[in-house]
Amino acid sequence: MTLYPKMIIDALATVMYAGTKKNLVESGMVADTPSVSAPSAEGEPWRIKVVLEFPRDTDPFLKSTVKAAEAAIKYHCGQDVVIDIVKEFKSAPRPEVEHLLPGVKNIIAISSGKGGVGKSTVSANLAIALARLGYKVGLLDTDIFGPSMPKMFNVEDERPYAVKKDGRDLICPIEQYGVKLLSIGFFVSPTTATLWRGGMATSALKQLIADADWGELDYFILDTPPGTSDIHLTLLQTLPITGAVIVSTPQQVALADARKGIDMYRNDKVNVPILGLIENMAWFTPAELPENKYYIFGKEGCKQLAEEMNVPLLAQIPLVQSICDNGDSGTPAALNSDSATGLAFINLAQAVVTVVNRRNKEQPQTKIVGTK
Repeated sequence: MTLYPKMIIDALATVMYAGTKKNLVESGMVADTPSVSAPSAEGEPWRIKVVLEFPRDTDPFLKSTVKAAEAAIKYHCGQDVVIDIVKEFKSAPRPEVEHLLPGVKNIIAISSGKGGVGKSTVSANLAIALARLGYKVGLLDTDIFGPSMPKMFNVEDERPYAVKKDGRDLICPIEQYGVKLLSIGFFVSPTTATLWRGGMATSALKQLIADADWGELDYFILDTPPGTSDIHLTLLQTLPITGAVIVSTPQQVALADARKGIDMYRNDKVNVPILGLIENMAWFTPAELPENKYYIFGKEGCKQLAEEMNVPLLAQIPLVQSICDNGDSGTPAALNSDSATGLAFINLAQAVVTVVNRRNKEQPQTKIVGTK
């Protein structure tokens, strides 16, 4: 049987590429005419060389596409052929994890042991407060299954676009209230559940970190999902996190889970410093009685935990109707520094700056988990 390039092209035309829902030829991924080398001696196999061009080296469909292409060529050209598939990329390779975000000075993980303690509200207001203090701030919504930042920043209808930089196609974060923002919520329907396995979620998260044009930042805030999960491990294996801030209510159930969050970061293999605790919903103050405090979730539970764990209590944020309303309307409380709640978040931002500066002066840079 004699082989020629047209047979190879016809074989590749039967392979669908999941990224475009078209075959490899229609997708323009066959970068050059396939080369065919006849056997130089009797008994030797035919040799085929194919160049496939993928969008980037981190293409999630790369391995499966290459295997499918090899199988299709063997089916059409014979099982004995020797196939060499060369992979090229339109976008330059992603840097190694140690060099992902060279322009970012401090990476702060905002965490909580359980959901419903207001961690995302704190993350949004802290980012805005830091920006209002004059710092360059980025905020990444790492909650792949329950993103909330697009709504809290009133940018639900925005769609990030790509920019070409240093040979790579990078996502350009949305800028709002002086904060650079990215969330998986920009790329999925807000009314549809994200039914992804862990690998798909972590791959998407890595793209939001490594394939985005974050530029120069003084503070990169990570709004993490509740608990301890694949997402947290991916962050620890991808970024040298400067420190973690734990958010909890004074309620004993929340404090029990907060302890687990602290233990995760203090694990011997992780060693991320705990910058401090934030007691959210510390007390309820009705608008008509601004001087009154009602401790509906318990009193100073987070303060006691901070003393027990020997970490600073960075702030006690009251449960105020306006904080919830501002979050729902996309105008976080920190935008109004003249209000009591806005001032509380400005004070929190100043406290975070203080503990970060102290941490950087007294402790070495955090190592990425898995690196020496």
